Amino acid sequence: MLTREREQRVINLCQALVRQKSCSGHENGMVEQMKLAFRELSFDEIIVDKYGSVLGRISGRQPGKTILLDGHIDVIPVPDESKWTHAPYGGELAGGKIYGRGTSDMKGAVAAMTAAAGFFAADAQRNFAGTIYVSGVVHEECFEGIAAREISRRIHPDCVIIGESSELNLKRGQRGRAEVVIETFGKPAHSANPRVGVNAVYQMAELISAIRKLPESEHPVLGKGILELTDIKSSPYPGASVVPDYCRATYDRRLLVAETMESVLRPIHELIAAIERHDPECNAKASFAEGKLPCYTGEQIGGVRFFPGWVLDAGDELVQKSLAGLRAAGLHPELTQYSFCTNGSHYAGEAGIKTIGFGPSRENLAHTIDEYIEVDQLLQATSGYYGILQALLQKA
Repeated sequence: MLTREREQRVINLCQALVRQKSCSGHENGMVEQMKLAFRELSFDEIIVDKYGSVLGRISGRQPGKTILLDGHIDVIPVPDESKWTHAPYGGELAGGKIYGRGTSDMKGAVAAMTAAAGFFAADAQRNFAGTIYVSGVVHEECFEGIAAREISRRIHPDCVIIGESSELNLKRGQRGRAEVVIETFGKPAHSANPRVGVNAVYQMAELISAIRKLPESEHPVLGKGILELTDIKSSPYPGASVVPDYCRATYDRRLLVAETMESVLRPIHELIAAIERHDPECNAKASFAEGKLPCYTGEQIGGVRFFPGWVLDAGDELVQKSLAGLRAAGLHPELTQYSFCTNGSHYAGEAGIKTIGFGPSRENLAHTIDEYIEVDQLLQATSGYYGILQALLQKA
């Protein structure tokens, strides 16, 4: 399947994608590069949606299931390029590795799945039943799964393969993520006479101490539903001799299967109510953070920062066929789960679409200085995607 000429095409595509600066909201150059790759690989249709995500479609000769190979094309910024040994947007090949921002997260996977879809369709001469889509999704780094909603509404996939880094193992689930906001409201006063005011930070300190004692939810596969304080701010700031009348704390909450907005906030609401009964001056509330950012298309993207967790049964047909396809491609995958959040939060967690994850490289290389992907991992991932497509679309 992978000739030397094809291997070089995959490497070249990965380098070309890395050379596009595609921070969230500025993915247009990356989209154009992907459109070029789709055309060169004879995809049947290219779509760019309202948020700017790009989709390439290949249709088999017979009707069948719609399979989506999903990758995001936005990356986080590089604050100081001088700290990099290799240019962050150079796509330099050295020592069997391609260096650059997004190589592992996740332009290498996008290159591999794009090439694999094209190679599979060419080898099969499109004599398969079904439709293959490859997506390049925008704004995933800011809003996991929100741009993906537009994709699933448009193409209605029967199953999804997430390309996030998995070290060539097969992932059958992930914890989700939510940003929980706690606010306390006090009464301003001069700090020389604090008793006439109500210090919102003291209220928050009491709440933080109580929240730390809340029991953690737990799932047999995904682990603990962690609730971790990530930042705290008071107002006015700087205080300038004023008792703060407002304080806001943000928590990172890792979500387990079937947890809802209501179930996540319920124990915090109960805790606040208990403290307010004990202390009439306490005034607090809990909610989820919301965000909104511009897309390069001019559209606004955003929503509540609540991205569900999901897990697929180990014996599910998608899992077992995909494992068989990977093994047929010469890989030796373990069946595990992601420790971080992906677009699967929408596909599986919200929409109930069967979803798995498979990708090259290690997750701990994401967002690092001198980020890289090993060429061997890149090429094995290409073979792996090819094997999965073959297993899912081959005739019975």
